[in-house]
Formats: sequence, C-alpha cells, structure tokens
Amino acid sequence: MKFLQKVSKFLADYTVWVVIAIAVFAFFLPQMMAWVNLSMFYDFVGNKFTVQSLIIGVIMFSMGLSLTTEDFKILAKRPFDICIGAAAQYLIMPFSAYFFSRLLHLSPALSLGLILVGCCPGGVSSNVMSYLCGGDVAFSVGMTTASTILSPVMTPFMVALLAGGATIKIQAFPMFVSIIETVLLPVAVGFFLNYKLGRNKVFQEVQKVMPGVAVLGLAAVVGGVMSSQGKAFITSGVVVFVAVFLHNFVGYCLGYLAGVLTGMSTPKRRTISIEVGMQNAGLATNLATSTAQFATMPQATIIAAVSCVWHSISGTLIAAFFAHLDKAKEARAESKETATAKA
Repeated sequence: MKFLQKVSKFLADYTVWVVIAIAVFAFFLPQMMAWVNLSMFYDFVGNKFTVQSLIIGVIMFSMGLSLTTEDFKILAKRPFDICIGAAAQYLIMPFSAYFFSRLLHLSPALSLGLILVGCCPGGVSSNVMSYLCGGDVAFSVGMTTASTILSPVMTPFMVALLAGGATIKIQAFPMFVSIIETVLLPVAVGFFLNYKLGRNKVFQEVQKVMPGVAVLGLAAVVGGVMSSQGKAFITSGVVVFVAVFLHNFVGYCLGYLAGVLTGMSTPKRRTISIEVGMQNAGLATNLATSTAQFATMPQATIIAAVSCVWHSISGTLIAAFFAHLDKAKEARAESKETATAKA
C-alpha cells in the first residue's frame, strides 16, 4: 500500500506530464487506447454508457471520498463566498464561450463543444492547484462541491440557452440524466463511504491512493478521445487551440476580477480564478461522446478534449505563477530586512 501511495503522489505531482504523455501515446498508437470508447449499454433516455463514462464516474467517486461533513459546513458558514463563486462559474465561462464562438466564427459543432466546456462545473484538480499557489483550499473545495451539485441542472440549462437554435437542437433532459449518472451519484457514494468509514485506518490508507487513480482516469479519458479523434486534432486547425486558450485565459482573469470586485482576500482571489478558469473538461468530453444528440457532431468532442489537456497544463502554470509571486515577495521582504539591519 505504501508503494501505491508513493505512485499516487508522483502521479498527482506530475499530472500535466502524465496526461500529455498518454495523449501523445494515443495519437501515435490509437488502437492501444480504443478500449476507453467501448460501449457498455444504453440508459433509459438513449445515452450511451461507455468505459469512458465509467472512468469519469471513478474520478468523481474519488472526489466524493475526499469530502467530509466539514466541507458541507463550509457551504453553510460562507454562503456569500460560495454564491459569488457559483455565479462566476456559471456566468463567466458559459457566456465567454458563447462570445468567443461568435468572435472566431466557429462552426456549429465547435461552438457547441466550447459552450459545453464552459457550462460544466469546476475541474477536479482545481483544489490541488489552489493548495499549490497559496489559495484558500476550504473555499476551493466548497466551490467545487457547489458547482458539481448544481451541474445536473445548470449545465444542461446553460447549454440549451446558449447553444440551442436553428442549427443545434439541445435536449436538456438526457444531459441531466448523464450528469446524474456520472457525477452526482459517484460523488454521493464516495461521500457516504467517507462518512461511514472515514475513521477506519485501512480506509484512510486507500484514500491516499485515490488521487493517483483520478489522474490515471483523466489521462485515460484524454487518451480515449485522442484514439478516436486524433487525426481531427491536426485537421481542425489553429482556431481550436486559440478558442480554448482564450476561453481559459479569460476565465482566470475574470474569475480573479470577480474576487477583487467583491472584496475577497488574495488567497480567495487566486482560488476563484482557478476554480472559474479550470473546467471539468473530462465531463464535457464524456457528455459529447455519450449523449445521443452529440453523435452527429464529432468536432464538439475535439474541442472538449483539447480543453481537457490544456486546462490541466494551464492550471499548473497559473498555480506556479502565483507561487512565484509569493516567493518574490518574500525575497524582497528578506532583502529589505537585511538592508535595514545593515543600516
């Protein structure tokens, strides 16, 4: 178990490189990751439940295992912060996705994919990024929890609002069911087990392995998409990456601005910036591949997959940037103290 825990820590520390490595591997050897896209069954509304859907469920289950009753008390004790965070999550990213899809004249399928990413809850690794950059981790957990709980309603509603139209007909209910199956139920089961077994030593040892499982799950999701859509990454052109980059960058900036305008402290500003900018693009990828109404629009999956990879990279970069600011500030303070002492 100790060995598995060390492997888990290594995977968590090098999430970006693990995801990129699997993506490159799947691009050149797509048959090796084809198993991720295998169908398992169809649910009662016609959504295709694939191995990828199961993997997303495992990732969300691992998040549920980390939740405690204290995390939900945070939601009750800090309603203003959580409300601001949830509002920023479901306003900034969906509407900026809509704006950039129009500004860049994206095709209906690419527009749908970008909007779908924008309407998903916060990314599952955002809590780690908040920790690394000196953010408010409790606030981060509260925001992730709130946006995930709201996602079965907010994600299909916002997608239908922004992407529904003459060229794209969005049915919110199948998406609602898919999110319940792959997000809410696994999180609830994970939380229940943690509530019942949280003090069990064996269970606590198992919990320490789950971050690595989540990283492998994320890498597998990206690898599965690369396996089926790898060639399309090349043919889709630069516009896809530009759209993903701008959408993500604006999310970080406007998220931070929301913290400034509402008088939040620096740690909270950093947290809301990361929470808003980093989306659960793995969920978006799963929705784009499993929900029947997206079947005729494979490009929606492409832009979701690009977001999945890039958000992991950019989240690490923004966390490193904030951490660098702290180190530079400490260095200046030490230099000032040294100069004062010499004087």
